[in-house]
Amino acid sequence: MASGYGVGGGVGRCYPYWQEYMACYVMTKEDKVLREQGTCLPRLEDYYECLHHKKEYARAAAMQLALRKAEKAHPRENAPKLGQIRSLGLLGHEDDSKEMLQK
Repeated sequence: MASGYGVGGGVGRCYPYWQEYMACYVMTKEDKVLREQGTCLPRLEDYYECLHHKKEYARAAAMQLALRKAEKAHPRENAPKLGQIRSLGLLGHEDDSKEMLQK
């Protein structure tokens, strides 16, 4: 929170970023050239990222998309075939399983 107090009563998690931005803002307040160059914008972006995590969420979504794309391009090479699954006794041998469980 901009007040500096967090939910639990201590210092808020983003308050140090806010202080950094305000210090930069005060230092460049009189210098129009530095203000036009956007000297304090990276600090303001850090503060907004701390509050909203938009870049972090976008990065996570991009990683998930890339993972799905890679899985679709390269399906599992070692996936078991239907005959291999049946040979394990899981399909088509229900009677044998029932006999084994009754013993």
